[in-house]
Amino acid sequence: MSTLPSKELEVFPNPKPSRDYTIQIESPEFTCLCPKTGQPDFATIRLEYIPDASCVELKSWKLYLWSYRDEGAFHEAVTNRILDDVVKATDPRYARIEAEFLVRGGVYTTVVAEHFQEE
Repeated sequence: MSTLPSKELEVFPNPKPSRDYTIQIESPEFTCLCPKTGQPDFATIRLEYIPDASCVELKSWKLYLWSYRDEGAFHEAVTNRILDDVVKATDPRYARIEAEFLVRGGVYTTVVAEHFQEE
């Protein structure tokens, strides 16, 4: 596996697909750039999901988040894009992304996006 930033999320087979269980991943060192100022935005990204057939591989997750370091993105857009990519890679039964951005200009921003698998 590469050690370079990548937009590819690798997965592995769910070891217990017959059971609903929750996976929670917290990544406190997320960085992207403000598209207006070019200044860095820092956030904690929390992924919570109930896997179906596959799970997100953690090193791949780290490299995926790292790929945003030099990209301009509004908080709302980047949160929803991360959720879309997780859903595309894993087709989870449920997924939730919470992006808690650090204060900028006296304002804290937290964006939450959810996905529910269609039956």
